[in-house]
Amino acid sequence: MHGHSYQVRVTLEGEVDPALGWLVDFADVDAVVDPVLARLDHRVLNEIAGLENPTSEVLAMWLWRAIADKLPLAEVEVAETADSRCAVRGG
Repeated sequence: MHGHSYQVRVTLEGEVDPALGWLVDFADVDAVVDPVLARLDHRVLNEIAGLENPTSEVLAMWLWRAIADKLPLAEVEVAETADSRCAVRGG
């Protein structure tokens, strides 16, 4: 077993509210994403349901499924290193 310090990027898409000037308030994004990431932080991913084989690709799909119904997702990207990453556009 080995570990990684993953970096996750969540990309949203949709129409910008003309009155507010944004798609979604970043605080609302954090309110959805942070609890999901907290479930993974400093854990053995293999022991989490759905992550028994925690490749970056599987992790990106797992994250997509965990947040897609709460945010207007366009993409979830998971990076193991600066040049080793994958992205999911639909989970």
